[in-house]
Amino acid sequence: MENQRDEKLWQLARRRADFQNSLLGFLATTAICWVIWFLTDGHWGGTPWPLWVMLGLGIGLFFKFMKAYKTDKDTLAEKEYDRLKSQQKLTILYFNDCA
Repeated sequence: MENQRDEKLWQLARRRADFQNSLLGFLATTAICWVIWFLTDGHWGGTPWPLWVMLGLGIGLFFKFMKAYKTDKDTLAEKEYDRLKSQQKLTILYFNDCA
């Protein structure tokens, strides 16, 4: 059981590190796009095209964030199992005290 939990922690750490690397890539890419847009006189009219780059990359970054930092179904199931186990123990203790 302990090895399984260590594996889960390792996977979570890898997902978070992957997200952090992707965030740095997002920031670098969007900064470069904005500099290019500004230096090529594209800023005189219309919608700035770097917004589209940010939108596309931002969608992928959002999903990476959700996967790395929000709880997954296994974690939710484990929490519910622990809660039910605690509740069961309390019920058994209560009925043993009453008898």
